[in-house]
Amino acid sequence: MAESFAFQLANQVLRKLGLLALQEVVLLWGVNDDLEDLKNTISTIQAVILDAEEQKSNNHQISDWLRKLKNALYDADDVIDEIEYEALRWKVAKSGTTGKQVRSLFSKSNPLAFRFKMGHKMKNLRERLDKIAADHSKFNLTERAIVVESNMVHRKREMTHSYVDVSNIIGRNLEKENILSMLMKPSNAEQENVSVIPIIGIGGMGKTALAKLVFNNERVIEHFDKRMCVCVSDEDFGTEKLTKKILVSATKESSPDLPLDELQTQLRNELDNRRYLLVLDDVWNDEREKWLKLKELLVGGADGSKIVVTTRKKSVASVMGTLPPQELKGLSHQDCLSLFVKCAFIDGEGKHYSNLVKLGDEIVKKCGGVPLAVRALGCFLFGKVDEHVWASMRDNEIWKSKEDRILPVLKLSYDELPFNNYELIQFWLARGLIQPSGRNEDLEDMGNEYVTELCSRSFFQDVEDHKFMVTFKMHDLVHDLAQSVAQFDHYTPNDAEKLHSSEVRHVSCHGPEEVLTLAQKIDKIRTILFPYKDGGAAGKSFVSTCASRFRCLRYLDLSDSDFESLPSSIGKMKHLRYLNLSRNKRIKKLPASICKLYHLQTLLLGKCGELEELQSDMGNLISLRFLLVTTKQRTLPGKENGMGCLISLRCLWIDECDNLESMFEGIQNLNALRTLIISNCPSLVSLSTSVKHLTALENLIIYNCERLDLMDGGGDEENGIQGFSSSSGSSSRLRSFLFCNLPKLDALPHWILHGPTATTLRYLYIASCHNFKALPKSLENLISLQEIKIKDCPTLSALPQGMHRLTALQVDGEDIKPTNDL
Repeated sequence: MAESFAFQLANQVLRKLGLLALQEVVLLWGVNDDLEDLKNTISTIQAVILDAEEQKSNNHQISDWLRKLKNALYDADDVIDEIEYEALRWKVAKSGTTGKQVRSLFSKSNPLAFRFKMGHKMKNLRERLDKIAADHSKFNLTERAIVVESNMVHRKREMTHSYVDVSNIIGRNLEKENILSMLMKPSNAEQENVSVIPIIGIGGMGKTALAKLVFNNERVIEHFDKRMCVCVSDEDFGTEKLTKKILVSATKESSPDLPLDELQTQLRNELDNRRYLLVLDDVWNDEREKWLKLKELLVGGADGSKIVVTTRKKSVASVMGTLPPQELKGLSHQDCLSLFVKCAFIDGEGKHYSNLVKLGDEIVKKCGGVPLAVRALGCFLFGKVDEHVWASMRDNEIWKSKEDRILPVLKLSYDELPFNNYELIQFWLARGLIQPSGRNEDLEDMGNEYVTELCSRSFFQDVEDHKFMVTFKMHDLVHDLAQSVAQFDHYTPNDAEKLHSSEVRHVSCHGPEEVLTLAQKIDKIRTILFPYKDGGAAGKSFVSTCASRFRCLRYLDLSDSDFESLPSSIGKMKHLRYLNLSRNKRIKKLPASICKLYHLQTLLLGKCGELEELQSDMGNLISLRFLLVTTKQRTLPGKENGMGCLISLRCLWIDECDNLESMFEGIQNLNALRTLIISNCPSLVSLSTSVKHLTALENLIIYNCERLDLMDGGGDEENGIQGFSSSSGSSSRLRSFLFCNLPKLDALPHWILHGPTATTLRYLYIASCHNFKALPKSLENLISLQEIKIKDCPTLSALPQGMHRLTALQVDGEDIKPTNDL
């Protein structure tokens, strides 16, 4: 069985204890003995957690014991986190230019008082944990060693695009042909010009895959003037949200920030008198009134236009459908076995493992004909050749669960995840789900490994690799699974029985008012999410309440909030890792206390158009790894303790800074920076020459900067950028360049083609650069370059020689062979 949440939490606490023991400030404050005692107690308990997890489903007492343990470990993590915070504060103070800050630190934080406070907390924790450790002897739990599987072949799967591979759809030929026949039929006189075809089936039956299969069929592509595909959900069936989604799919452009009536006008213009196909995937709404409002926008298409709707609910098909529904049943056993073998073995390899295939046949019988279940288990068993592993899967107790068939199957493969990019990885980091491996590996790299693993096990779908970022969707059944696994420490609006539970650490609410109600009953919340965005904007008083009541908060999403200034009490949130203030159109300033958030890893200030300036002491945020900023400043704070001191920063995104003229001083000190994105900065004239010293930089993305001259310095090697790291003697890691809508760009900058970058660059994307004339002959110097994509560059007429190394060349969306002429 996989390492459980409780095991991982214990492991996380033990790792932190080990690291704290080495901190100078811990020795000075004299709490190292307390930490060692706590470490020994938790180590004793950790050895039996895995056995307890396996037995909990059949023993209520063990389940209750694990809940108490998990609660105590959360509290231990909070105490250790507080000590870590003081250690970080000590580090920031010591980095000052004089000893004044250090003296100030000790005057404000009396070592004896701190030792007494922490010692008291740890004594209480040890007593709780000692009792929990003593209780485990009642259950005869077996101590386990953690063994790494030696018989597992690891497979690296490539990220896929949003189309469906026909060879991966098994057993749906009849349904496919039925739908294609309906799509090709013209409307008759008795029908409306737009017909609706529902596809119905339980979760995991392959409704979405079938819809994509017909969507990408060559006959369909030729038949329809326009094709659109959007994923709908219960929350998204409001007219404005769905209109935006359909418009984006129709125009292939980003979502316009326009009033509803203008959005509707644009959509009608796109569809009028055109025969279109629209796929509405995962529809839950069965309110006829909402459907009729949307339908009014879609009836302007030419005769023969079609809408395909996928849904679990027959009531949705009744409300929306005009043609007979296509109801998906379970696959035949033979089709299920074929799909399983395809996922579990490399092509043709199954015939060498007849015993495994026989076990697989028995496993497949328990999947109820559900393709997602079959695929998930097949992907999980790929590379495992030990018959005991397969037999254990067949005989697992979870098959006896009274839940529906699909969730137990997903649970089996979920239990085996190495549990433990950008948006998801930042969320995982804030939750403490990504921990250092001891291999000196970046946490972001580990997060990307997890994403790849989830994709390979079919937990994510519609995966698209954009080189510097991967986008994907989560199957709704996986969401159901996550809720099933989360259980006691997560609160959603449907969990009224948890209102008084001290175990709740993560809440997902409709809006701030609901959180304020919770604040009266629950005080150890770590995560606050507003996924529904229908409960009103967060105000300043809400933030003050969070700061005073939820002192353990790690993740706070205040996007789309509505206040002019952030309260200074934000500085009291010592544990905070993630703070999102994006799209607050009123906020004008940040308090100085925000620079006391020494644990903060992610700060999002995007589209805060009224924000006057960043704090000059931003450099105190020594744990910050991801920064997105929009500000009115002409120059960002870089001197002394400014942004140039953000030593942990991995990604910097500067967006919609209308007045920004140049990059900040000290940018060369960001030695950990791996991705730099500069977008929608119309006044930016040049990049700092210091950018070439960013030795860790892997991705450089620049778009919509109309005055930016990337030929800065021309051929002057002394003043120009002239090649990343070339003057510092360090090697370059730059892999991806993406340039879009840069009117002054007429040729590739010299600094791309010369110096260390010439041996590392793999991907080049140039779009909407209307003055870009030619790629240089020296492009052949880029010996690692694998892929070039060019879009909407009308003055580019030819490609140079030496393109034979490329594995992919795309011009205006069309894949072409790397010859000279376009």
